[in-house]
Amino acid sequence: MKANEIRSMSVADLEKKLVELKKDLFMLRMQHATNHLDNPVKISAVRRDIARVKTVIREKELEQ
Repeated sequence: MKANEIRSMSVADLEKKLVELKKDLFMLRMQHATNHLDNPVKISAVRRDIARVKTVIREKELEQ
């Protein structure tokens, strides 16, 4: 997910996306623990997306 895509979203959409990404991260961790995860790099990619979303949410809070 690109930063430009994230910045174009509203705060409500960002919060929904954050919840969705956290669920995805949980599922990836569970798959990794049970050795069913094909690509462990997905975990770090989702973590970076979570960080991007949180950063943009904070930027929008500071603008107000």
